[in-house]
Amino acid sequence: MKLTFWEAAEATKATNDWQQWSDFELTGIEFDSRLITQGNLFVPLKGENDGHSFVTSAIDNGAKAAFWSSLETAPEQFPILKVTNTLKAMQDLAAYYLKKMKPTVIAITGSNGKTTTKDMTEAVLAQQFKTYKTQGNYNNDIGLPYTILHMPDETEKLILEMGMDHANEIDFLSRLAQPDVAAITMIGEAHIENLGSRAGIAKAKMEITAGLAGKGLLIIPAEEPLLVPLTVGFTQTIQTFGLEQADCKAAIVEAQKDYTSFKINGSNTVFTIPVPGKYNVGNALIAICIGQWFDMSEEKIQAGLADFQLTKNRTEWLKSKTGIEILSDVYNANPTAMNLVLDSFSQMPTQGKRVAVLGDMLELGSDSAAMHMSVNEHLDPNEIAEVVLYGAEMRALYDTLTKKYQKRQLYYFKKEEKEALTTTLKSILEPKDMVVLKASNGMGLNEVVSKLIKI
Repeated sequence: MKLTFWEAAEATKATNDWQQWSDFELTGIEFDSRLITQGNLFVPLKGENDGHSFVTSAIDNGAKAAFWSSLETAPEQFPILKVTNTLKAMQDLAAYYLKKMKPTVIAITGSNGKTTTKDMTEAVLAQQFKTYKTQGNYNNDIGLPYTILHMPDETEKLILEMGMDHANEIDFLSRLAQPDVAAITMIGEAHIENLGSRAGIAKAKMEITAGLAGKGLLIIPAEEPLLVPLTVGFTQTIQTFGLEQADCKAAIVEAQKDYTSFKINGSNTVFTIPVPGKYNVGNALIAICIGQWFDMSEEKIQAGLADFQLTKNRTEWLKSKTGIEILSDVYNANPTAMNLVLDSFSQMPTQGKRVAVLGDMLELGSDSAAMHMSVNEHLDPNEIAEVVLYGAEMRALYDTLTKKYQKRQLYYFKKEEKEALTTTLKSILEPKDMVVLKASNGMGLNEVVSKLIKI
């Protein structure tokens, strides 16, 4: 980190007499006292616990300074920066650090696929540039400035994932990050309970352009009409991607359970990604557009996509001890995303039977029952032999599926019956079968995945 104590004081407009301490280099920044290392700046955030109460632990672990907004007395003879709000101070410091270090910023959002797209984009750009990306799901008002302040000194391209639950959250993140490139993966139904409609979600996702550079690039899905009116009068460059009519269009060459190959318009190069599904081709198209924007060769883009590392729990292929193939996609879910996964899963070659385990999709609001029922259209007993449903919201889909699935092919479990669900799966799955698990993260299906691997 190229930052000094006095720089941090000036960037955050600290109100105490911070010049009583000689200036010194900061080695990093942490808000978790357990992660502090020698020379770090400690940021005591106020959440369920007040981070100020952990300052002694931070000092013991090597903290050399700290932000301070508590009414409690700060540690004596320890360099502090008094601020009104420690989170805002960290955000202000991140904005300052971006201007100082001057990396090119790429911002990515969307109802589904943003983490995979971030991973693909970083892998592509890393073929030619020094890159850094959002780690895990650090994509909110805490995680984004934390990511900025953790980027290596030599970073040339910074890839930032931006998440949201409510309107105006991405607006804030975009204005903080000031991206040169912004991309929207898709408009689904995630958080529709808070945003009212898919149109409301589209508007919230378009907030990613709030801080977009005047000569920047916006990448959006061609198949999403809700975004069209929101781009009227837009002065920056817009590129669309998709499998039909788009500026960057893909044609599938080969689709297997663990990889997908495709070509793009105007090129004979075959791109291969080590994940299944047309929806992941869409994510790859964004990475291709970004690579092209930065004048990268097709060979480098191709190499990056072929070798990208997927963040855990995103479309992850696993195998049990007895040879059951497990497609784990349990980090998040909305109807559009679930339907896309089921459509791909239905066509994957297998020597056994296909089984779908579907858990509740959360935060869908008053239309939740109808949205869960709509998944019915993407489940065919000739393709997916058995369906296991889990959670209160999935009851609506269960009632609908009884009209086309026989009783021995359809199972339903309440949320408190996770153990019974696991036991049933162990009884119906056989070697060479293929099972997909998809649900919102709050349903905890990752625990079921962990147990299936062992059978």
